[in-house]
Amino acid sequence: MANYTNMDLLRFLLFEVHPVQSLFQYERYAHLDAEQAWMIIESAKLLADQEMFPYLKAMDESPAQYDGNGAVITHPQIKRIIRLAADQSWIGGAAKFEHGGMQLPEMIFNAGQHIFQAANNSVQGYLGLSTGSADLITSFGSAEQIATYVPKIYQGEWQGTMALTEPQAGSSLSDIVTSAKSVNEEYYLVKGQKIFISGGQHQAADNFIHLTLARIEGAPAGVKGISLFIIPKFRPEPDGSFVYNDVYCAGDFQKMGQKGYSTTHLSFGDNDNCRGYLVGEPHQGLKYMFQMMNGARISVGQCAASVAMAAYQASLQYCKERPQGRVPSEKDPLKSPTLIINHADVQRMLLTQKAITEGSLSLAMECNRLYDLVHATQGEEKANALLLLEILTPIVKTYASEQGSRSAALAIQTLGGYGFTTDFPVQQLYRDLKIMSLYEGTTGIQSLDLLGRKATMQNGKALSLLLTQIQETIALSNQDPDLKSYGIQLNKDINTFGKTLQHLLGYLQNSNPDRYLADATVFMEMAGLIVIGWQWLKMAVKAKALQQTQNPNKLMQDFYTGKIHTMEFYFKYEMPHIEACAQTLMNEKTLTNVKDFDCF
Repeated sequence: MANYTNMDLLRFLLFEVHPVQSLFQYERYAHLDAEQAWMIIESAKLLADQEMFPYLKAMDESPAQYDGNGAVITHPQIKRIIRLAADQSWIGGAAKFEHGGMQLPEMIFNAGQHIFQAANNSVQGYLGLSTGSADLITSFGSAEQIATYVPKIYQGEWQGTMALTEPQAGSSLSDIVTSAKSVNEEYYLVKGQKIFISGGQHQAADNFIHLTLARIEGAPAGVKGISLFIIPKFRPEPDGSFVYNDVYCAGDFQKMGQKGYSTTHLSFGDNDNCRGYLVGEPHQGLKYMFQMMNGARISVGQCAASVAMAAYQASLQYCKERPQGRVPSEKDPLKSPTLIINHADVQRMLLTQKAITEGSLSLAMECNRLYDLVHATQGEEKANALLLLEILTPIVKTYASEQGSRSAALAIQTLGGYGFTTDFPVQQLYRDLKIMSLYEGTTGIQSLDLLGRKATMQNGKALSLLLTQIQETIALSNQDPDLKSYGIQLNKDINTFGKTLQHLLGYLQNSNPDRYLADATVFMEMAGLIVIGWQWLKMAVKAKALQQTQNPNKLMQDFYTGKIHTMEFYFKYEMPHIEACAQTLMNEKTLTNVKDFDCF
């Protein structure tokens, strides 16, 4: 069996820590039960074992390649995977029944996506892009647009993309210049260029549906003047034929990782014949696109956790098989070398990986649960779930991607020199993972979002709701004498976090937003450490309860003990960094917001 994730962990998170079965009480998900949910997830594992994981290395060695004439050559297995995944509803499975979906909770749908991400993260990206694009159309498009584009996307025949970034603007979407000129009520003529468009051209799709941001002529400056358009590469005509829509692939970026995943440069309207079809209302494009972007940020965080998980599983397997050296207490040089998993420093590296990957995956599951509650509930429950999701989104994206890179680097270190060779997958997974801190807004952008908007939104209500959730877990831990000290520690760290935020808010109150946001990434690091600590305490509380009430067999007893042990490790080795972040953030000296660049 392919060894790139842990199905016992997935079941534990899904049914015990974040009980998906609680969603089945709501009308939207009432057609499901726990047994069906797990069968669906097991089908994802079978597909990944047979069709995805065996091609991980091959896609790295035969990367997507531009042919110089508008086409991108990709590994032939990608088309087979997309079609098989589509047949099993792994593109449209979370969509409503009325749109051809299975109306799955995101918790179930994304548990399957986690398996795909861990097995072969390059190919899963194509699936995720199409899912997000179709969801955007079903949310804001017309009935005609939904009928025209969504079924083909869900069937895996057409590829959906998101086209935002431009060469001169980078991440600054307020500076995009791609233009849209109204011709009639049916379409606009679009002209401009977009870069870093994942899945923008490849051999596995017959058509490409680009969800594109552009400015209608005469629109206001900045983000208020951005509109959203559907731009197909081949536009469907009333007679059922297709016409080339003047969307040209000008190149494919060659990357350090995710080489099986095409990343393109697109040119719209070189021949003044690119038709774009307005989605929703004019000048609302960025608002609409944020639905896809926020979903993508959670997906990127989960993908980072998944790739780091694959690296951890590979390094764990190696450590259980590789004999080398002897423990310090063994003085007999004639004794056989011990397995390296018996060395204390190797255990430290493995436990660090485990703490990061499993904690990140638990946080991603938390976000998926909140997403489902937003779509299944009403009133205050819905509003609170949305606020919690808003504040956790930049954290899950950032912690998982930044710490996931650290975890994958430790996987290489664990293997020693072999980790640096192509004989083992950890070096590839490390390269693949790095992009996660750049996708859908860099770490700096996510940090500005957290401190600049999410921490203060609705007078701090989102943050207050999050701290209330954490306090509920602390209260549960206080009921167990073995876990109580960890709840006390987390509570102390929350108080430190609150004092630090109040210190920073002083800059904002003194009309100094530049200073307030100067160390936003340090604030993000602090928030991530606390939130993952919360996830680990939550896992430990549940593991301890199951040990005491379920009379588990030896295998599961060890599994639960491992969760408690890893929580203790995280609190000893990772949580102390919170205090270091606080000291940096509360230091009055300004070193990163200087006006004189001679220091560089």
